[in-house]
Amino acid sequence: MAHFAYRHSDLCCEQVSLRSLAADVGTPAYVYSKAALLESYRGYDDAFAEVPHVVCYSVKANGNLGVLGTLARAGAGADIVSGGELFRALRAGFPPGRIIFSGVGKTRDELREALKAEVLMFNVESLSELRALDDVARETGVRAPVALRVNPDVDPETHPYIATGLKTSKFGIPFAQAHEVYAEAASLKGVEVVGADIHIGSQLTKAAPLADAVARIAALVKTLRERSIEIRMVDVGGGLGIRYRDEAPPTHREYARVLLPALRELGVTVLLEPGRSIVGNAGILLTRVLYRKETGEKTFVVVDAAMNDLIRPALYDAYHELQPVAEARLDAPRETVDVVGPICESGDFLAKDRALARTEEGDLLAIMSAGAYASAMASNYNTRPRAVEVLVDGNRYTIVRRRETYEDLVAGETVL
Repeated sequence: MAHFAYRHSDLCCEQVSLRSLAADVGTPAYVYSKAALLESYRGYDDAFAEVPHVVCYSVKANGNLGVLGTLARAGAGADIVSGGELFRALRAGFPPGRIIFSGVGKTRDELREALKAEVLMFNVESLSELRALDDVARETGVRAPVALRVNPDVDPETHPYIATGLKTSKFGIPFAQAHEVYAEAASLKGVEVVGADIHIGSQLTKAAPLADAVARIAALVKTLRERSIEIRMVDVGGGLGIRYRDEAPPTHREYARVLLPALRELGVTVLLEPGRSIVGNAGILLTRVLYRKETGEKTFVVVDAAMNDLIRPALYDAYHELQPVAEARLDAPRETVDVVGPICESGDFLAKDRALARTEEGDLLAIMSAGAYASAMASNYNTRPRAVEVLVDGNRYTIVRRRETYEDLVAGETVL
C-alpha cells in the first residue's frame, strides 16, 4: 500500500496526515487514496492494451459515488449486480454502454430498468432468467444483449464463501448445459446473443485456475461459432486477489500474460470485472483506541470501529494488518492482543491473538486493506451510524459520504 506511508512521524494517505484527518472528521473513518485507485485501474487498462477491452469495475466492492466517479472519469466501465447499483453507476457518470449487469436474482423490474438504460450486456445465470429477460425485452419492444455466465467447474483455491466457479455454486449455468441454453437463447425474439461470461471466485492468488477457466470458455466460443452462434465479447470476470498479509497474487501483467493467448486468438472484445484488486488496497479504516482491558487470560484493545464497519474478520476470519498512526509507537514493546469493537457480540473483533506494538487509550490505528467490502458491507447494527468516507487527492481531501446521524437511522420509521 505505497500510498499509505509515514511522513513527519505520522502515517499519511498520500500527503494527508491521518492524525490531522481524524481531528477534522472524527473516527471511525474510511479513507481512500485517489492515486491508488487510478494506479490499479490503469494497471489493468495497460496490461490488456493489445486487445479491445473494457475494464468494468465491480461496484459491489465499494459503491461510494466518489470512488465510482473517479473511475468513471478515468474511462472505466462498471459491473453491477442490482438495480441499486445500476442507479449508482449512472449517477456516478458511467456510460450505459460500458455497464454489465450480472447477478443470479435480477427481478423483472431491474431487467426493465437496465433495458431502458441500454446497458452493454446482461450476464444471464439461468435458463429461467433467460426466459424472463426475453419476456421483458419483448414487452419493452427491444432486444436484450446477452452473455451466458457459464460455470466452468474450476476450483479457484480461495475461501469457500467467495468461490463461484464450482459446479456446487449457485452461480452460472453448468458447463454441460451451455450448448443447449445457448441454442435456446439464439432462438428467442427478445434476446441477442453477444457474449460469453465466466467468473470463478474472489481473492484469487494463483494464475492456473484462471487459465483453466479461460481455456474452457475459449473452446466453448469456438464450438458455438461452428453452430452459427457468433460471440463477439468474452467476459473473464474478476477476482484477482490483493495482499492482506503475505499473499503474492499475480500482477496485472502476469494476469494478462496468462489470459491473452486464448483471448487474442478469438478476436473478441475482452471484458474484465475487477473490484477488490482496484479498491482494496486503496483504502483504510481509521479508528481510535477507547480502552485497554486485561483479564488475566487476554488483553483486549477496544476501539471505536466494529464489525458493523468491517465485517470481514467476523464473516471470513479475514486478516487485516493494523498500523499505528504515530510512527513512534512502532518502537513500543509488542504484546498479543485481541482488537475488538463496542458491539455486543463475541464475534465483534478486528484482530485476534495479534502481536502488536503496545497502544494506549486515545491512540489512532489504521486498519489496512479496507477499501473493498468494508463500507460496502457496513450496517447499522446496535444502531451505530455508518462512518464518514473520505477521498484523498494529494494534499487535499473530500468528504465523499458524511457520517450518518441518529436522525438518519430512524428516517422512514414510524412510532405507532
